[in-house]
Amino acid sequence: MVNFLKKLAGIDRRIIYLAVFLATAVPILTKAILKIEPLPEVRKAYEYIESLPEGSIVMVSIDYDAASMPELQPMLETFLHHSFRKNLKVIMLGHWALGLPLGQQALEEIAKKYNKKYGEDYVFLGYRPGVAAVIINLGKEFRNVFSGDYAYTPLDSLPLMRKVRNYKEIKLLYGLEAGAVGDSWIQYGYARYNLPIILGTTAVMTPDYYPYMQANQVISVIGGLRGAADYETLVGISGQASIGMLPQSVIHLVIIAFIIIGNVGFLVLRRAKK
Repeated sequence: MVNFLKKLAGIDRRIIYLAVFLATAVPILTKAILKIEPLPEVRKAYEYIESLPEGSIVMVSIDYDAASMPELQPMLETFLHHSFRKNLKVIMLGHWALGLPLGQQALEEIAKKYNKKYGEDYVFLGYRPGVAAVIINLGKEFRNVFSGDYAYTPLDSLPLMRKVRNYKEIKLLYGLEAGAVGDSWIQYGYARYNLPIILGTTAVMTPDYYPYMQANQVISVIGGLRGAADYETLVGISGQASIGMLPQSVIHLVIIAFIIIGNVGFLVLRRAKK
């Protein structure tokens, strides 16, 4: 046993890298879907969106960039599918300038699939600096912040925006958060204007937002790749999050196995030396 563990301890690290690579690549290439039961908080978010009447106006905030794209882009795409299927009207803006092209690309591609018309069914406003100031002033009058959309088209030239003056017309804010902008949406959007909020967050940020959910300051939180996969399951989409759950689970098991082997080997070898 000791000799075996000595050999195991001397394994070329390239073999470990190969094992990790195969554990990740094989599930991705097979596109196998890991069936999971959606978490209660994700189901709550889904059911709230389902309850919105047709024609309701929802707003999406792109508060992430390419580094967080694997977790948050599937949440965005699923939300857009969900909204357009229900004939909800979508307004998109964001506080992370580098992430806004990701949001715009998804918005335009998915709107096209549902034959939605720009200006009537969806609008892309773009970016304005100053997170707190933007959120507060949108609650007073959108035109205080955006005189036009991203292409400088006056808001009153867009049929959808003629209906919108402030948060009173917005039935939901769906914030996709890789940082602390979600706190500002809650502290200014909800606390001042009672804006209904659902947050989609990266896994590392999710624990920071659970207290807001427990205090009923947000409707719910969709957290990490698991939350994105749950949302896809509820909406009936086999997207990148659902595909990513199996390799994520397998690689976690592989890493845990190596940790256990390494620790057992260390303890046995130390005892043998004594």
